[in-house]
Amino acid sequence: MFRPLLIFIGLRYSKAKHKNKFVSFISMASILGIALGVTALIVGLSAMNGFEKALREQMLAVIPHAELETVNGSFKNLGSSLTQVREHPGVIAASPYIMLNGLLQKDDQIKALQIRAITPKSERNVTAVEPYIKGGGWELLKTGQRSIVLGKSVALKLAVKIGDSLTLILPQDGGQQLKSPRKIKLTLVGLFEMGGQLDNALGFMHIDDAKQILGLGSANGIAFKVADILNAQTLARDVGYSLNDYLYIKSWITSQGYLYQDIQMVKSLMYVILLLVIAVACFNIVSTLVMAVNEKRGDIAILKTMGASKWMLRGIFIVQGAFNGLVGCLLGAAIGIFIALNLTDIVKFIETVIGHKFLSGDIYFIDFLPSHLIYEQVVVVTVAAFFMSVLSTLYPAWRASNIQPALELGFAH
Repeated sequence: MFRPLLIFIGLRYSKAKHKNKFVSFISMASILGIALGVTALIVGLSAMNGFEKALREQMLAVIPHAELETVNGSFKNLGSSLTQVREHPGVIAASPYIMLNGLLQKDDQIKALQIRAITPKSERNVTAVEPYIKGGGWELLKTGQRSIVLGKSVALKLAVKIGDSLTLILPQDGGQQLKSPRKIKLTLVGLFEMGGQLDNALGFMHIDDAKQILGLGSANGIAFKVADILNAQTLARDVGYSLNDYLYIKSWITSQGYLYQDIQMVKSLMYVILLLVIAVACFNIVSTLVMAVNEKRGDIAILKTMGASKWMLRGIFIVQGAFNGLVGCLLGAAIGIFIALNLTDIVKFIETVIGHKFLSGDIYFIDFLPSHLIYEQVVVVTVAAFFMSVLSTLYPAWRASNIQPALELGFAH
């Protein structure tokens, strides 16, 4: 009987107009403060999830999970080494490559570039660059034609289009003598666009052309894809130690792992900082209820004389404060979900209006603000905020239960 009654009275107090307008203002401020904190936490976490997803799906689509490069020359027995790598537990696929570092020149424009010479047939099993190539795939790279596929940003920098010729400038090792660099003519046959710094730093050519240019008998590197990307460094070390060649052992963790660690750190800090923001907003519930208790002292005294227990009085004010917290949490969750689902488009619109990009593709691995909403996180954030708002009602509710009816109704001498 008392439980429905305390809920009824608590909800009536939540909706009732206060004699003191300042109490109503503080009550509304507590709801909006909690809503703002929940919204900010959901949107912030969704943005961090988006960066993590972009890192996995875009950057790791271009960068192999792990690589083995010979210290000098090329692999002594490439076929045997490839077989060993592919048969190693945890390795999904492997492909040979040759890496060239040089300058690309077109007229008076020069761009430093890393060129990856690949085997088209096996490369598509290791990386997922091919879908980003405009107008074709790896079949654009054909043996003997000295063709090249460039990032769109490189092509814009050099002012070239598909079909144009470029000059690749490579250094020559002349021992103690200084030799002029080699110049090799290449033809641009395709462009890839991922929307980030990789568009500005990478190019691809056929491995047979690179062998001829460098005078190598076989590839000097093996790239492979692993099942567990977070364990790529350990697996790369195990694979490298199983081969007979002297090798440099690399993985995406050594080159780009700091990005993943930064994302995880920012996500953790965001949880703590924004939950503290919600906690500060919950203090407004304390203020609201303390003032509401002072305003309702006469009502409390009457309820006590009618037989209401201390726990019933506490429950009434807990319900009143929890209702404010629940409204704030649900409002914040709804707004947060809406913004998180449309964050990329909202930021693009703001960039268009102000004429400035927040993320430059020359600096970051993506040139847009990503968002990936995980509904389990929404539930955790909403429940945590509601739990904090309920905790903030305990002191005012305890204070209300200790009011003496005789003093309030004037019966005491």
